[in-house]
Amino acid sequence: MTRTIYRLTPKDLAVLEAMLMRRRAFADAIVPMLERKLAESNIIPAGMVEPDIATLNSRVVFRINDGAPETRTLMLGDASAPVGFGLPLGMRAGQSVVAERPDGSRERILLEDVAYQPEAKHQAARTAGRRPRSPRLVYSAAGDRWPLGGGGKIRQTEGDDPGPSEA
Repeated sequence: MTRTIYRLTPKDLAVLEAMLMRRRAFADAIVPMLERKLAESNIIPAGMVEPDIATLNSRVVFRINDGAPETRTLMLGDASAPVGFGLPLGMRAGQSVVAERPDGSRERILLEDVAYQPEAKHQAARTAGRRPRSPRLVYSAAGDRWPLGGGGKIRQTEGDDPGPSEA
């Protein structure tokens, strides 16, 4: 019988399953570890995941062995960066796991904190009766410097939108 160590949202599960299929095709050394992670997981609806669970796009604070705390955002990267495999995707703050590296060495990963979890943020907004905010561009350069060569105000050029008689 396997024990549950990880708690994954359906999106996290889909990412790990797709990663497993790609890695199996190349006989990658991490396949057994991904299979074990999936076998030891419970799936939780995104709206019911606890705020101290590391999900995709969460910002986490963790330690490897007895090293200094590190902060990372768990993001879907390219195929060479196995998100959530080594880092604590699906783990609860305070939980640790021993991960085996492809060279056979082992390291203990301790998830100290989930500093930000998108599902918790969206749930808090829904509970408060607000729509979750979308990402927004924040720009704070000097007033005479604008991104992408833009100017300090938005201007409409003539003739780029059809009027009522042109439509």
